[in-house]
Amino acid sequence: MKIFHNPLHAQHAGRQEMFRGRMVPCHEVPARLDFVLAALQSRPLGPLLAPAIPDAELHAAMARVHRAPYLDFLAHAWDAWVAMDQANAERDALPSVWPLPSRHGFRTDVVPRNFAAQLGLYAFDAGTPLMAGTWAAARAGAGCALAAAKDVLGGARSAFALSRPPGHHAGPDYFGGYCFLNNAAIAAQALRDGGHPRVAVLDVDYHHGNGTQTIFYARPDVLTVSIHGDPATEYPFFLGHADERGAEAGEGCNLNLPLPRGTGFAAWRAALDQALNAVARFGATALVVPMGLDTFAGDPISGFQLHSTDYLAVGQALAGAGLPTVFTFEGGYAVAEVGTNAVNLLEGFAQAV
Repeated sequence: MKIFHNPLHAQHAGRQEMFRGRMVPCHEVPARLDFVLAALQSRPLGPLLAPAIPDAELHAAMARVHRAPYLDFLAHAWDAWVAMDQANAERDALPSVWPLPSRHGFRTDVVPRNFAAQLGLYAFDAGTPLMAGTWAAARAGAGCALAAAKDVLGGARSAFALSRPPGHHAGPDYFGGYCFLNNAAIAAQALRDGGHPRVAVLDVDYHHGNGTQTIFYARPDVLTVSIHGDPATEYPFFLGHADERGAEAGEGCNLNLPLPRGTGFAAWRAALDQALNAVARFGATALVVPMGLDTFAGDPISGFQLHSTDYLAVGQALAGAGLPTVFTFEGGYAVAEVGTNAVNLLEGFAQAV
């Protein structure tokens, strides 16, 4: 299994995030990826590679899932933030105003010239700091996802896009949940463009992959499945309910499997079987797995009760789908354990192939 890692990931290193009315240190930190790299070096599964994707090809791949004005915003956001006030160079950009949807209420079809307003237009939380290196890190992460998809298109059984910031909360034109570009969606679209008629995205992160669902919600060629904490109590709260099944041509092509906080491995594993059965019924010819490890019992911001040994079984079950598979690195904030858990999952997959 080739591992495409992001050499620029540490350029995105948030100072703090807003959490329940107070500023706290960021949970999404560069050490998350460093621990996974260290675990892969001590238990190698395949070569560690930096992606080599031409700029034009990468931009085209990002534009297949994200809208042009949003990509332009991200590319110039830091410069615009500092231009507002030179003192901003010493602090991360966080939004402070949002256009909440309501009948005859705030408009989102007109982009304001004020950058603070633009920040709120494109963000859905105040917990995703943007800094000088965010665009470079996120863009290089998209390159990892595209490189992994191309490797699978070339005949590989699997590939792993090891990158941060993560991606599955990023939608067509918004960021949040520590995510700016949707790596899993970029990989899924690349697999479709490369010839796979039906692609499934099976998200195993604790938090619902709201961005991925939104990107593909009205499409019949990409099945999106997510096993996650019940949005009645868990972030991102406003999407991820079981009655969200897709729309228009995509009706029936979205499956949400919300579970209560405190769910242990037996119940979670039963949900995974349900998810894999849906993938099989869909007739997917390729699989993308947004690989969140925040289902771990020791995760500081999540609530499931999986243990490190359980991830071997998760990987084995995913391999049982018998599909060429791209993994993208998503959540997992028990930093010291995230490397072991990631490699356990990937090793379980590799052993079962």
